Order: sequence, then C-alpha cells, then structure tokens
Amino acid sequence: MARRIGILFSGGPAPAANAVIGAAASAFRRGGWEVLGIRHGYGALQAFDPATRPLVPDREYKVIVDGDLPGLRSARGVLVGTGRANPGKGIASAADLDDPRKTDRLRRVYEALVHLDLDALISIGGDDTLRTANFLYEFQRRLPPGSRRVRVVHVPKTIDNDYRGIDFTFGFFTAVDFMASELLNLRADAMATSGYFVVETMGRKAGWLAYGVAIAGEAHLVVGVEDVVGDLAVDEAITDPETGATRTEVRLSLERLVDRIVELVLARERRGKDYGTVVLAEGLAEMLPEAYLGDVARDDHGHVSLGRVDIGKLVAKMTAERYEARTGRAKKLVGVQLGYESRCATPHAFDVLLGSQLGFGAYRALVEKGLDGHMVSVAGQLELRYVPFADLVDPKSLKTDVRFIDRESDFHRLAVQLGTKLPTS
Repeated sequence: MARRIGILFSGGPAPAANAVIGAAASAFRRGGWEVLGIRHGYGALQAFDPATRPLVPDREYKVIVDGDLPGLRSARGVLVGTGRANPGKGIASAADLDDPRKTDRLRRVYEALVHLDLDALISIGGDDTLRTANFLYEFQRRLPPGSRRVRVVHVPKTIDNDYRGIDFTFGFFTAVDFMASELLNLRADAMATSGYFVVETMGRKAGWLAYGVAIAGEAHLVVGVEDVVGDLAVDEAITDPETGATRTEVRLSLERLVDRIVELVLARERRGKDYGTVVLAEGLAEMLPEAYLGDVARDDHGHVSLGRVDIGKLVAKMTAERYEARTGRAKKLVGVQLGYESRCATPHAFDVLLGSQLGFGAYRALVEKGLDGHMVSVAGQLELRYVPFADLVDPKSLKTDVRFIDRESDFHRLAVQLGTKLPTS
C-alpha cells in the first residue's frame, strides 16, 4: 500500500529551498510514496475544519509528481510557497500542551494531517518552525494510546545561519554572495562620490550574515548584535504592559554607535580616504531603546517588523548630522537595506549540495532510521546527523537557543582585523 509524506515550508524564503524539497520528493517518489506539498506553511492547516474549512487540492496542498522534479534543485523560490502562521502561539511551557484551549490550533493541524492521510511530515524552517515541529511532536505524545501518529522530522532553514545543531544552514552562502556583490557596487559608488553607505543586512538575532557580507564585500566596519557590549550597551527598564512588572534589558546606544561611525570617517580622512561602507545587522533595530521602536508592528511570533524600522537610514542620517556638527562640513551618508533580494536568488552550488543532502536526509531519517521528533543535520563533508528535538529545545520554556557569533572566535577576529582600525581599537 502506498504511503504518504507531507512537505511543509515556513518562514522567510531561502536559496536552495527547492533543493531540499526536490531531493526529498525524489527519494520518496522512488520509494513508492505519494508526496504532498503543503502550500504556504501552517495557515490552512491551523484553520482546518472538515465542514467549514476543508483542504482543497491545488489550493491548500499540491501533489508533487515526477514531472515537477527536473531542474527543481537549482530553481529559485519555494515550490510549495511559504507562510508565517504560528500554530503554537500562546504556548510557553510544557504545561500549556495539556491545555485544550492553547493547543486548539495544534489540534487542527494534527487533524488536517490525519485528514490528508499522511504518515509523516517534513517541516522546513527556522527556529520558530522548529518550535512548532516540536509542539506537534509533543502534542501527539499526549494523545490517547492507539491514536493515529504522524511522525515529524525537521530540516533547519535560515539565511541568518544562527541555528544550533548544524554548522551552516542552506541559503547562507548564497545570501552572503549576493549581498556582498551589492556591497562591492556600493563601495565603488562611494569611491566615485566621496561618500559613505550604511548598509543594513538581514540577521534578526545574530550577526553571521552581516559579518559574512562585510568580509566578502570589503566593508570598513561591521556591527552585529553580538557587538552591543561596552560603550555600545545601555541598560533600560522595560515595563510589561500586561503584568506591570519591570525588568532590565540591554539596549543599543544609538548615539555611541553614531559616534563610532563618525570616528571611522575621521580616521579614514586622516589616511587620505574620503569614502567607505559600514554594515549593520538588522537585529540591532530590535535592540533600540523603546523610544525608537514606538508602535512598530510585530508578527505572530512576537518579532518586531525590522523592515519598518530601517536602522540603516536612521543611523546614516544621524551620523551625517553628527559629523557636520563636529567638523562644520557636510558628508554624504546614505542608508541602504539589503536582504529581501537575496532570499530567492539563484542558489550557490554549495547550498544546492547542502540542501539536497538535508532533503535526502529527511527521507533516510523517516524510512531507513524510523525516526520521529528529530532534526536533520550534517557535519564534516556533508555527513548526515540526526538531532533529537529534546537536544535543541528547552524542556521548560520550549524555546530554542540562538547561535551567536563568539566574540573570541577566529571568525569574529577575522572581520575585525579586515576592517579599519579606529583609535580606540
């Protein structure tokens, strides 16, 4: 009897997404499985109701056939689309998984998967999607004995490369290469016009993307969230609007960051250089004092809409004003956002290799290893590893840990060494 596998992609697009989908679908098709691509993440699944919100073929899901596979691994975009619905919203502890009200959306997802007669689900996405995969796994563990089970295997995805349990995530190198090429163009523009570009790159929680772009794109200064220490850090009291409780958080001192960039401009002028580029990780925006964030919208996962903050333009404007106040001279500083252009770029060969191995690894995890509740990973020369969700998710908070850049690491030291030395360096 033919078995059925579902493939779901959630969160922001990433180059080589189709390599994962294509390699997994190819392996399952050859094994005699029917492959269903769930369209646009968890949106339709969490709203499923057999009477009022049924799952419609070719709208909520797509049967992936052999004709879909030729040329797919290197194709741009995401074959099944993506979305940001969060079925686990409101679940903050293991006890919440026993609350029927808080798990209502998870129950609908489970019932939708059973309705589709799926034996297993391949979840592809970032750390929030990993949390959802773990929620679904844990929800099913609490079902009555004899209940239908849909096994869950997760494939890590983020161009931010901030995932625990894997060395590099697919799409990271493509995104670095694409944005570094853009940065080199801006560098040439800065040289021609005696100006500066303050470039904001994607990287909500960690600075991997910003640092990679700065190194490959020959930036003169890079600042990531890991660098908000020392004079760049300020403590701010934050009051929870619901409970009234106050906590202290480390925030970015925008004024000191601006001063540091002015020092960069002045230091380069003393060396006869009247141009430059600065790279900022977009995650710095989430560390701004509350006065700067105001009423900025947040998504289903509670994240600030960083694109609306536009920290690159904000910092460029403030730096130009500070420079003129200190020197009496005007200086061209332009803020630029980079990131969205890279998410569906033609994938690098390495990302195609990595994505393909992860997709095939999902097949091997389910069919050869019989696993459930595991993330597919690789190490060394793309050797497959299978990491239990329990090793990646905190058992009390059910949250995942972000992999930050170690400021003592050789990677961080490389980026600092290649940048312009400031008097305080």
